Amino acid sequence: MNYDNFLVLGGSGFVGRHLVAALAARGARVTVPTRRRDRARHLILLPTVEVIETDARDSRTLAKLAAGRDAVINLAGVLHSRPAKGSNRYGPDFARAHVELAQAVVTACREAGVKRLLHMSSLGAEPNAPSEYLRSKGVGEDLVLAADDLAATAFRPSVIFGPEDRFLNLFAKLTALFPVLALGSPEARFQPVYVGDVVQAMLASLDNREAIGKRYDLCGPHECTLRELVHYVCNLTGRTRLIVGLPDSLSYLQAWAMEFLPFPLLTRDNYRSMQVPSVCDCEFPFGIQPAALEAVAPAWLAHAAPRERYPKLRWRAGR
Repeated sequence: MNYDNFLVLGGSGFVGRHLVAALAARGARVTVPTRRRDRARHLILLPTVEVIETDARDSRTLAKLAAGRDAVINLAGVLHSRPAKGSNRYGPDFARAHVELAQAVVTACREAGVKRLLHMSSLGAEPNAPSEYLRSKGVGEDLVLAADDLAATAFRPSVIFGPEDRFLNLFAKLTALFPVLALGSPEARFQPVYVGDVVQAMLASLDNREAIGKRYDLCGPHECTLRELVHYVCNLTGRTRLIVGLPDSLSYLQAWAMEFLPFPLLTRDNYRSMQVPSVCDCEFPFGIQPAALEAVAPAWLAHAAPRERYPKLRWRAGR
């Protein structure tokens, strides 16, 4: 089947902007719903992309948006949530974004007659995982793949890196501001995967019948600790910083304290997520050779180095 008409939920986010651009480059029509149209202004200029300001969490709205599509791609997700209350296994924001929306997407696909569904989950997502984030992701993933009447595929990436990511770029900003970094969970293990490879895998799955009903773990070629990743960012940006790894007890206290920030950098639930190694020992699917962090990250991170900034400052000063 030719897939030419897509509904992409979460299309204005980090992975979404890369996926939508790739679909548009193929000439596909893409509809991206968003609650704030200005957040998707980078997509508005793409000729085959329609950005609609609406709340796609509403089931009726979602059913109307899904009508006439060849496939629906759900990339929506949040990293933080208000705390769970009572016997709830995850907070209300996690429930809404990862579980309720996943069920609403399945229902909308059935009502609209859309058969192909791609769903973004997370490595380590399980209904009984130690963190609310991973539990809610696991429940949502199971809901999607339990829909036997749909041709659904789930993707479970490790931490995703690329231009404008909120991971490596965050540490680049922190190392620019502070000479000493108190690093919680320094031995947390990751296998970072390049956003371009994640997009390529999702596109490759569309016409692959063997991908239907499958879950794909997506990891880059190299495993590293959080401490090693921060050291790499420092080296790439030309900054010498003292990195103090915190023990578990202080890592937990740091995460608790950061929850009170207006825009939390870390929460206790993030801490619990990092107790689960975000690594995998499987091959990257569809014959794709994943890019190493060292091969692509310098293209954007090295520009944050002091020497790289001097020519820009001189140009602005008219020198």
